[in-house]
Amino acid sequence: MARCERKVVVIGAGAVGTTYIYALLQTGMAEEIALIDLDRDRVEGEIMDLSHGLQFIPPVNIKAGTYEDCADASMIVVTAGAKQQPGQSRADLIRKNAKIVGAICGEIGRHASEAVVLMVTNPVDTLTQVALERLGWPRQRVIGSGTVLDTARFKFMLSRHCGIDARNVHAYILGEHGDSEVAAWSLSHIAGISVEDYCRICKVCDYKQHHKHIAEQVRDSAYHIIDYKGSTYYGIGLSLVRISGAILRNENSVLTVSTLLQGEYGIRDICLSVPCIVGENGVVRIIDARLSSEEQEALNRSAQAIAKTLATAKEEQLASA
Repeated sequence: MARCERKVVVIGAGAVGTTYIYALLQTGMAEEIALIDLDRDRVEGEIMDLSHGLQFIPPVNIKAGTYEDCADASMIVVTAGAKQQPGQSRADLIRKNAKIVGAICGEIGRHASEAVVLMVTNPVDTLTQVALERLGWPRQRVIGSGTVLDTARFKFMLSRHCGIDARNVHAYILGEHGDSEVAAWSLSHIAGISVEDYCRICKVCDYKQHHKHIAEQVRDSAYHIIDYKGSTYYGIGLSLVRISGAILRNENSVLTVSTLLQGEYGIRDICLSVPCIVGENGVVRIIDARLSSEEQEALNRSAQAIAKTLATAKEEQLASA
């Protein structure tokens, strides 16, 4: 079935999935949005609530969907998954979410879809790879939200430090969406000037020490938000809208989505985040930039950390096969 160019299917009616839909509705980018969840009452309630505001936004059709909606979707956004419970090990969470994602991909795979699948469920890099292997689709069409939000946090903190509009700060967080993420200072610049040189010109701080502090703040942001309010959903919801815009409008935007590397950056057979050109069919091109030796070593360590997590996820796949 030919895909509808602006149809989005969201799988998962939790806080992230519904916040994303709420933000997406206001952009006018989607002409149809279908929400899928095992909790049908929750879906009906969310769709009813959102529908009551349709007169205030650009025209869009929203509905409680089924997996049949995947057949002609342009995008399938997977946010479903378990939250880590107090006392639950990370390994247990990975196994549980790997099982959930495997089942979802089984349902998606039953339909001849040409959509781009955007994975959001954590650990997102590992589960992007689980989804890619389960679906057997080309690597460019199965991507993860990756470090798009981490990159936004990085740019925000740099903008606040330098007194520059965040939209004029160009910087990237690479690698895992997690503790081993890498701040790519060598790729960071303001008005064509490297951030390092810009800080030297300003002479307002010890730039090396402050850069370390900023990278730590970015890495730990989610932990602080969770401590304060229990979970994060606004930032990730808006970052998903940004990725959606690149796909639905075929923007060819540079975004740090999680994608399967096959030799780029010297890494093979691991999904992680690097700058990618994103368009209507997913990843158009991976930008294989030159990193500093320290950054490349850190990216290699990040890939190794993801590989360990992936091994845990695959244990669950084998056990449930």
